[in-house]
Amino acid sequence: MHKLVILGASGHGKVVADIVRLTGQYDQMVFLDDNESQPPIMGIPVIGDCGSADKLLQDADFFVAIGNAKLRKRFLDELIQKGANIATLIHPGAVIGSGVEIDAGSVVMAGAVLNADCKLGRGCIINTCASVDHDCIIGDYVHISVGAHLAGTVAVGNSTWIGAGAIVNNNITITESCMIGSGAVVVKDIQQSGTYVGVPARRLN
Repeated sequence: MHKLVILGASGHGKVVADIVRLTGQYDQMVFLDDNESQPPIMGIPVIGDCGSADKLLQDADFFVAIGNAKLRKRFLDELIQKGANIATLIHPGAVIGSGVEIDAGSVVMAGAVLNADCKLGRGCIINTCASVDHDCIIGDYVHISVGAHLAGTVAVGNSTWIGAGAIVNNNITITESCMIGSGAVVVKDIQQSGTYVGVPARRLN
């Protein structure tokens, strides 16, 4: 039996589990969550806290379904260092273009589009109906939120969060550890980490 262990039994974990069911990649799923009293999610049990992963390394693949980029990085890096098999998940309703590269631990959700020759790093989230156009380079632990759109040849640095409905114009570079607010429009390169909001997007002081 092919088992998947999902770290994180929140709403994000629920969506991840739904993708797994739709793809049929795994015969069995269980959750690990530091709130061990969490009730089953979609009938899938929480069998221990996240520290229980070590006991399951030889028996299952793993996916870290934690929205917080720092925590996602911590748990995923630890699992990789311990030799765990890390799943990559793609909703059957997503569109994946030619030459697209997707690194371990990333998820592409329903209605999302990754166009030709874009590259997606480790532990990324491409959320519902987001789009990443041709030749974009997305760093590790980036979250492209619901309905956000990146035009062609955009580069996004590690651990950056692109808010719901945000738009990034073509040929833009965004540095690491940025937060782009919901509905913001990025029209020029962002070279300093921070929070950016508005149209056009400007850094909050």
